[in-house]
Amino acid sequence: MTKLCEGRVAIVTGAGRGIGRAHALELARQGAKVVVNDLGASNAGEGKDEGPANEVVALIEEMGGEAVVNGADVADWEASKQLVQQAIDTFGRLDIVVNNAGFVRDQMFVNADEQSWDAVIRVHLKGHFCVARHAAAYWREQSKKGEKVEGRIINTSSGAGVLGSVGQAAYSAAKAGIATLTLVQAAELRRYGVTANAICPIARTRMTEAVFGEQMKKPEDGFDVNAPENVSPFVAWLASPESASVTGRVFEVFGGTITVFDGYRRDQTVDIGRRWEPSEITAAMSDLMSKALEPVKVYGT
Repeated sequence: MTKLCEGRVAIVTGAGRGIGRAHALELARQGAKVVVNDLGASNAGEGKDEGPANEVVALIEEMGGEAVVNGADVADWEASKQLVQQAIDTFGRLDIVVNNAGFVRDQMFVNADEQSWDAVIRVHLKGHFCVARHAAAYWREQSKKGEKVEGRIINTSSGAGVLGSVGQAAYSAAKAGIATLTLVQAAELRRYGVTANAICPIARTRMTEAVFGEQMKKPEDGFDVNAPENVSPFVAWLASPESASVTGRVFEVFGGTITVFDGYRRDQTVDIGRRWEPSEITAAMSDLMSKALEPVKVYGT
């Protein structure tokens, strides 16, 4: 049977554990050569350990695939540039970027501190920017040379970024930024043969187990709806040439379910054709809000 990603080269960030690990293994099963990027930090982004990434590479090699380890900090401009170059130098090309790396430092907003805010925004939002930016420059160069490009950017947003999540202001803000970044990437890079989509995965990881506990517990029998491996087949499909017509979308992936998120769009409008007087707005807003869709509840409320 033909493998979806045969001959393609992928970078997967945060690929040492959890969902990223599952992505790297599935892409390898589908024929991709994989750069397994992982800093090996704790759930809070502390420390460094290449052990998990080495284990993933060993598993890929055991199944007959090709993979290499990269321990770069994805939010470091030069290190992320070298990450992209490593893929090109090692495997001769780059086709896929799966941005997955991240960590959490959950705090209620009134207790949020600057250091934690900066750290979470940096690893998620800047980390997504840096790796994809260097990959995009490579793809643009290839396109201008007349090469056929089938580039894929697969970003990792979250339901927290689309709907909000109590106690996760920085994480929610970063993931919201990633969703919107994806829309811009899709619009700007299509001319070079590159698509950009984002996933909002629901799965059992170090991050989600800490927040949701028993809800993420592995069942004793039956389908493990929270297994991170459930998300990866869709990522492999997005990474393949089969997904060429799909770009600028945000998907929630959970168990055997794939859902398209419908983001911000204009709903009800009132226009009086002139400048408003403040005293007129109360009545107008009462009518406007009575017709508007109710907002979806924030996680944790």
